Amino acid sequence: MNYKFEKAEKSTVKITMTFDANEWKTAEDKAYDKVKGKYSVPGFRKGHAPKKMLEAAYGAGIFFETAVNDLFAENYYNVLDKESSIVAVGNPDVDLGKFDESGLELIAIVPVKPEVKLGEYKGIKFEKTVYNVKADDVENELLRLRERNSRMIEVTDRECKDGDTVNIDYSGSVDGVKFQGGTAEKQDLTLGSKAFIPGFEEQVVGMKIGEEKDINVKFPEEYHAEELKGKDAVFAIKLNSIKYKELPEITDDFIKDATGTATVEDYKKETTEKLQKQNADRAGRELENAIVKKISEGATVEIPDALIERQIDQMVQELEYRLMYQGMKMEDYLKYTNQKMEDFRKGYTEQATEIVKQQLVIGAIIDAEKIEATDEDLDKHIEEIAERQKKPAKDVKNKLDDKQKEYMKEEIVVKKLFDFLKQNNEITEVAK
Repeated sequence: MNYKFEKAEKSTVKITMTFDANEWKTAEDKAYDKVKGKYSVPGFRKGHAPKKMLEAAYGAGIFFETAVNDLFAENYYNVLDKESSIVAVGNPDVDLGKFDESGLELIAIVPVKPEVKLGEYKGIKFEKTVYNVKADDVENELLRLRERNSRMIEVTDRECKDGDTVNIDYSGSVDGVKFQGGTAEKQDLTLGSKAFIPGFEEQVVGMKIGEEKDINVKFPEEYHAEELKGKDAVFAIKLNSIKYKELPEITDDFIKDATGTATVEDYKKETTEKLQKQNADRAGRELENAIVKKISEGATVEIPDALIERQIDQMVQELEYRLMYQGMKMEDYLKYTNQKMEDFRKGYTEQATEIVKQQLVIGAIIDAEKIEATDEDLDKHIEEIAERQKKPAKDVKNKLDDKQKEYMKEEIVVKKLFDFLKQNNEITEVAK
């Protein structure tokens, strides 16, 4: 087999493989041995008919497809192994070239890792937003803690008011006719939550347990049900029960029971430190995203469709997982959103293209600056993990396989990259 390769359009390589007549005959003979057991010819046991008899019975091209596929599979990856400059990033498109008594020619168009022409990635000015922790932030955390530890108290001796959770039966009608979805029993409703249409909750306020009354409301003009938009409606209401939420008082005893922290002041201090770390992490992520976005915009790269499609595959799969955890299938989601999969995937194209470009640009800078993770870097990283887990570093390292170590090295390289970019660009902090 002889081959040659040349650059083609849009980050692809054209590989032409030529097989002479003897190589083609050998491939056909192998194909015959491989598939002869599938065919029957009268007068012969299945799988024992001579090659010429099978060709006469089923056609001269009976072994053609198998022979071509096997020839390609046996030789394509050998070519990739020999030519280190060809870094395939997707499956090739294969076509038949010349085919005559002299032999066979196969042409593969292979998507390859594209060349990235970097723009400026040093000496650029960036702003880093610094998010300060305010007293209100800590108080809001305390409120959320109280909410998580609240309890509902039954009310029997008063009418309901804003903030109460009432249980009601209701039946709605327009012009005296009940409408779909307008009737329910034993429905919980928190008054003031604005969960129902405007004017509904306000008219429930003041009712007592067991009381029944009609309330008048008007559906909004932008209501989702076309037949109810702007319509006047009457709801027959019966109030079944009233509850209110009791929040615990903030004391040292409550804090200790709820969080394990000794005092309220200790909890506030720990919360402040936690929020400061969250804010610092957020500011760091935003800065890194801004740096990558800016540098990527200044770079030039011709991205093969195979890389974009692979990224879209990943994004669609991630959505499928999220839907699965919500008890929904992808086909149901597409029906609900009135989309076809082809159009749905197209909606991801722009985002996927940007992600792939950024990944390629990051990789190009890593190569240009020769950023790498040494064994010493890996050992230090493992020691940090062991310290957090409160385990000996040796034990943590011994449990890691080669794949996990390579993943850690990739993490180290990316961290080194962003350290490099932050050191070599002008970062100004802006408080918020």
